[in-house]
Amino acid sequence: MHIGLIGGIGVAATLVYYKRLTAAIAARGAPVELTIVHAEASTLIANNLADKRKDQAQVFARLIDRLRSAGCDCAAITSLGGHFCYAETAAISSLPLVSGVAPLDAHFAAQRIDTIGLLGTKVVMETRLYSQLEKTRAVVPEADLAEVGQSYLDMATSGECTEEQRAFFFAHGRKMMTDQGADAILLAGTDLGLAYDGHDPGYPVIDALDVHVDLLARLAAGEAKLE
Repeated sequence: MHIGLIGGIGVAATLVYYKRLTAAIAARGAPVELTIVHAEASTLIANNLADKRKDQAQVFARLIDRLRSAGCDCAAITSLGGHFCYAETAAISSLPLVSGVAPLDAHFAAQRIDTIGLLGTKVVMETRLYSQLEKTRAVVPEADLAEVGQSYLDMATSGECTEEQRAFFFAHGRKMMTDQGADAILLAGTDLGLAYDGHDPGYPVIDALDVHVDLLARLAAGEAKLE
């Protein structure tokens, strides 16, 4: 299956998707058929903060049309923050959309995780992953979510993580573990790998990107079917 990715939101996350997805497909012995289009992170952030779902869906729909013209069989948004308009995008998409949120609940249940702590954009945290978790309880930082969300956006748009930012995210994750009973922390922002990859925060971490990539790789290799 030819996979289409909407990238650029942000660039660092797109690079990780590309690296991990191609490796996962190749490990299954399947040919890599992949096309990436670029969305502007600044446009997504503005529409996300203003809750302009239809406007962002139109942006995504135009990019999905390009992926369809390139021969893609499905499309995926490489940003959980970008899923704020998932329903609106799916309604007008010329290709089936592969959600990065939908597989998470089943993954948590399989790992026997009852409570998950969320780090990501303000909207992702406020809505507890867009209210799509049915089997898992979600908790968020007790601090100002706008501050946490802005820190994430600052890191995502720069494509780099400072030591101060890393310590900030690690501390909020730790507090959700100790004070709110989280069994693990979900990196619910695809650029959080900038802070966590190669570092041990001292608590269990699940990268939502890896769960999404696993599903996309299984689709590409014919081990899963589009729903």
